[in-house]
Amino acid sequence: MRFRDLLTFTGMIVKLGFLRPRLRIPALVLLGGFCGMGLLLAHVSRVTSYLADSPETCMNCHVMTDAYVSHQHSSHGRDVTCNDCHVPHTSLVREYAFKAHDGLRHAAVFTLRAESQVMKLSAIAEPVVQENCIRCHEERVSEVSKNQNAGQRCWDCHRDVVHGRVRSLSASPEVSRPALPPLTKLLP
Repeated sequence: MRFRDLLTFTGMIVKLGFLRPRLRIPALVLLGGFCGMGLLLAHVSRVTSYLADSPETCMNCHVMTDAYVSHQHSSHGRDVTCNDCHVPHTSLVREYAFKAHDGLRHAAVFTLRAESQVMKLSAIAEPVVQENCIRCHEERVSEVSKNQNAGQRCWDCHRDVVHGRVRSLSASPEVSRPALPPLTKLLP
């Protein structure tokens, strides 16, 4: 395909030239509506916040209140973000691919109101968290790894580290939530 043909084809798509003339304006209105709704959804769900590492980002979903509060009051709360433990750090591509996959799964679960009462790591998240425990605590782990039972995870022994024993939607009082702007203030 020549460059001129590609420009002609692109122009036809942009101008909706493949439609009958009387259908072009309604199609543009519908397309504009879909684009506008997509932008509104991206704004309301704070899509750009997921590019950063702030623990407050996890609070975009109300079911994360207990995880957020327990993290903030743990020894890890001072120096470690959620992503330090829950996202792989072997490469930038793997990090953002994992964030996208896990984020889309979370969005689907929360949108469909299918979240469980007790939050647990998914099967793909468990090895990531284990890998990050070892990455940060390599010196301590190397001493213990000689005696480690096969298949044992760090949190099998260190249950109270970071999130404590109580992990349910009702474990943290509402007053512990960080001050996020209400949705009505985000809209123009």
